[in-house]
Amino acid sequence: MNRPTAPGRGAPAALRLSADPAMRWLSGGRTLLGGSPYRVLRLNGPAAALVAGWFAGNPVADRPEHRRLADQLVRCGMAHPVHSGILPTAADVTVVIPFKGVPGTTPRLPSPGAVAAVVVVDDGCAAPLPRAAARHPVSRGPAAARNTGWRLARTEFVAFLDADVAPEEGWLGPVLAHFADPGVAAVAPRVASLPGPTTLERYEQHRSPLDLGPLPSVVRPGSRVSYVPTAALVVRVSALRELGGFDEKLRFGEDVDFVWRLAASEKHQVRYEPSSVVRHIPRPTWPALLRQRFGYGTSAAPLALRHGRAVAPVRASGWSLLCWAALAAGRPGVTAATALGTAALLPRRLKGVGVPAKESLDLALRGHWGVGRLLADASTRAWWPAAVPALATHRRGRLLLAAALARHAVDWRRQRPGLDLPRWLAARVADDLAYGAGVWWGALRHRTVAPLLPDAADWPGRDGVRSL
Repeated sequence: MNRPTAPGRGAPAALRLSADPAMRWLSGGRTLLGGSPYRVLRLNGPAAALVAGWFAGNPVADRPEHRRLADQLVRCGMAHPVHSGILPTAADVTVVIPFKGVPGTTPRLPSPGAVAAVVVVDDGCAAPLPRAAARHPVSRGPAAARNTGWRLARTEFVAFLDADVAPEEGWLGPVLAHFADPGVAAVAPRVASLPGPTTLERYEQHRSPLDLGPLPSVVRPGSRVSYVPTAALVVRVSALRELGGFDEKLRFGEDVDFVWRLAASEKHQVRYEPSSVVRHIPRPTWPALLRQRFGYGTSAAPLALRHGRAVAPVRASGWSLLCWAALAAGRPGVTAATALGTAALLPRRLKGVGVPAKESLDLALRGHWGVGRLLADASTRAWWPAAVPALATHRRGRLLLAAALARHAVDWRRQRPGLDLPRWLAARVADDLAYGAGVWWGALRHRTVAPLLPDAADWPGRDGVRSL
């Protein structure tokens, strides 16, 4: 983590760290478990004392070795930065709003004077949009509209906002604070669905793909938050110039592609900051919502061709996949032997970094169970055109399919979405079917099976166990 300095001001901002809520520490704080992806860090005595002090509220000293350690904790997702002092402000931001609406509609604009400038790009509206800073005679898509907009900016930061997004008061402050670290290239707020009384609006409050939850995160493939949408995203203009902006060949997934290209660079970091909230208007009808989900699904194939395993519907160890494949094939003995055998091996692997055998066994068994949930998700979502007919042909498969669908009822009970169970189940199934159909359509169109393949990644891999 470089020495954080507010842009154009020269005075360093103060840095503190907050521990990730899911992180655990063992051996008197010398072994840390957590992060995203999950990993084990073994700290030496001085490093453990530093980290304990930071998590107790001490600031991170402006010393290179301290900043490097703090940066590693932040980048692996075990800690989250809290900046204070002289920070960027709304005066350093240009808001860019791409708009392609129906006649008579206008985009939502931030209040005048709240930011340096507001750039609205008319992306081929039927009638020219008043107050648009630029206009495409025909629609060229959201990527092209955003590229046109940010290239007109004269500030250090650009805030991309969709035309149907309403930011809450003060949303920019927590987002801009992250840019005190010059290694941070982009930060996304939480995009919560605008509440309403209809079944669709209640469903979207709990299942919107734009709402990535209440926990902060570093953003990269395999992380707790693996992507962020450009429905609301603040980016350094220098990073946009470096990457050439958004890929205009992509009509869907151009935001995911851009974020993953940023995250692939060692010098850039993308953050998700849920304490900042903007509200997104959901689609007005169920057909419109399902078309949206289908469109999102079609982006999986071109993203897989560009980013490989980052798009995999399931990321799991080969041993876990073998366990569940044996269960699906009716070989419970093989399932039990594989699960218990691999669980017994993990303590040997983690013993040297201070993880007790009981803790290692718990990690292994919870890992196998988590992979089962991922496989259930994939079977009724990305894989459903092949998986559902195959499972429905025999009794054991029907039981597994019923168990996979039962997770929706578990979610309903836990989330209490304000819908009765039948409507919740119908919406969840329709959502999954639309997205999965889009994945397969995109795969056929691009003649690739890449978005359908699981990633049989080892855990913990080479970077999963580290000593500092």
